[in-house]
Amino acid sequence: MKFQALLLGIIVSLPLFAQESRDSTYLAARDAFRAGDRAKLGRAAEQLGNHELASYVENYQLRINIDQGDSAAMRAFLDRHERTYVAEKLRADWIRWLGKRGNWSEIVVEYPKLIAPEPDVTCYYQQARLADGDKTVLDDAQKLWLTMLEPPEACRAVLDALVRDNRLVADDIWARARRQFEANRPGSARLTLAALPASQAVDAKALDKVIDSSMAYLAKQAAGWSSSRSGRELTALAIQRVAANDPRAAATELEKLQGRMQDSERQWTWSQLGLQAAKRHYSEALGWYALGGETPLSDEGAQWKVRAALRAHDWSVVLATIGAMPPALAAQPEWVYWLGRAYKAGGLTTQAEAQFEKIAGQANFYGNLADEELGRKILTPPKATALTAEEQKAARDNPAIRRAMAFFRLNMRTEAVREWNWSLRGMDDRELLAAADLAKRNQIWDRAINTADRTKSEHDFTLRFLAPYGEQVRPAAQNQALDDAWVYGLMRQESRFITGAKSNVGASGLMQLMPATAKWVAKKIGLKDYNHGRVNDTEINVLLGTSYMRLVMENLDNHPVLTSAAYNAGPGRAKKWRADQPLEGAIYAETIPFNETRDYVKKVMSNSVYYSMQFTGRPDSLKTRLGVVGGRTEDAPKDADLP
Repeated sequence: MKFQALLLGIIVSLPLFAQESRDSTYLAARDAFRAGDRAKLGRAAEQLGNHELASYVENYQLRINIDQGDSAAMRAFLDRHERTYVAEKLRADWIRWLGKRGNWSEIVVEYPKLIAPEPDVTCYYQQARLADGDKTVLDDAQKLWLTMLEPPEACRAVLDALVRDNRLVADDIWARARRQFEANRPGSARLTLAALPASQAVDAKALDKVIDSSMAYLAKQAAGWSSSRSGRELTALAIQRVAANDPRAAATELEKLQGRMQDSERQWTWSQLGLQAAKRHYSEALGWYALGGETPLSDEGAQWKVRAALRAHDWSVVLATIGAMPPALAAQPEWVYWLGRAYKAGGLTTQAEAQFEKIAGQANFYGNLADEELGRKILTPPKATALTAEEQKAARDNPAIRRAMAFFRLNMRTEAVREWNWSLRGMDDRELLAAADLAKRNQIWDRAINTADRTKSEHDFTLRFLAPYGEQVRPAAQNQALDDAWVYGLMRQESRFITGAKSNVGASGLMQLMPATAKWVAKKIGLKDYNHGRVNDTEINVLLGTSYMRLVMENLDNHPVLTSAAYNAGPGRAKKWRADQPLEGAIYAETIPFNETRDYVKKVMSNSVYYSMQFTGRPDSLKTRLGVVGGRTEDAPKDADLP
């Protein structure tokens, strides 16, 4: 019997050993490619057999020899692997290679086969069409003039063609330069302004001083600065640069100089002061925006005008500003919701409800709030019927998913996620749910959540809002007197439950703790023998994370919105972002200056509602969770050294 058991063990282990051997061969091929070792790469390719990632190794061989320009071999590979991720990326890089060499005819053939072309690759295709005399390309390029502010090198050639074709006037060039300054892209503005006619050219040294020493430029301008457009525009740009650091100092300068500026220059400059003041929650913001008159606002400028109006409870400005937004921007859930609130504040109930109906039922922050404005409870949709064995098998056998799973097996998470996400293209709801279920069964929590999030009609919110590690998380939340739904809502946003997750700034683990924060909390709670090597241990990470949440709560009015903001951006900032008077929690969230933190807080709070419903079986209220954020106080924090 012992011999039979041993023999069975050997038989079972053989496939595993073979898989590990092929995995090692793949890794050797990848390393050979990175090292530029053609011989070693060729040997590994011969040994790989039918490994899931064999196409990647063939791709490496084509890439390492790309300078040989073997179009036939390239096309043969792309034809065999059409519509796969590896073929998409290889074709894009081949087009880049062809574009740098001006091989336009091949680009014209290959570009239409791309599924999701990147902007620079599209620009190489546009260059190819221009080379063939197709000037309709310039119609598309003109639409991007005010939005593609820092174009890839390939796109600059297309934008330059607009200038050569006399499709731009000085107003267009200055408008683009203004947008680039607003976006803090002065280097790109230099290139834009070089397109001005020689008779209107900007003095290069003056432009350098505007960019590098804007206040000094304003203090020592030439006596006749206002006699030319370039002189007035440079003054406006210099004031904008000052405003980016100190809007009030910029206002002082503008008040002194505005009498010598033309209306369009003066109004644009005031609008820039309004934008910078709104980001800092200055009370002057709306007044400065008003001095901007009808000057065209960028998308960011318009959104911050609404946010300033929300903090001032000026619903008429909210209404007018959203009404003037480009349709695509106004259709975003946040502006649909706030337009509805503006109508409601003005007593226009029918119009308000029509806005709320547009986004009601969406499983997001503003969809939740719209439901509650309509007097409805936030509900999860009926759970999709159970997956069949055939649907589950189809997911397991999907070649792209198999490639992704191979990358996960090799701990190559970046490559795995790219391949996984590509595999989802074109899937219907049932296929998505089967893929999400497969990810869950393999404890790839983030792919399970993100995949289930994509369904349109059939849903499974137990997959969208997975709650793993319950034995560690829920007791830790209870020990800190924290709402476990909120803890899970925050953790879902922080790491998608990937224990080894690490951010680009060094935060680690399920609750994404920075080294200094983890060390501070460990000391605060008396955790003995702590070192940062333990931070990814699930129990330690959850203990430190929930302890930190409790400590932040105690320092910030026990308010979950403030604490969520503090968890992402720091307690000092969360406290600073309060208003002088109490502020509706939704307005506080919408007017957070950091894009990442604003999105984070909204998602954490909406997540919490769904986890609460899952844990309690009862509807929950986002409005109640958001509550009211108290006004700014000078009270000293309980923990002065709270990180």
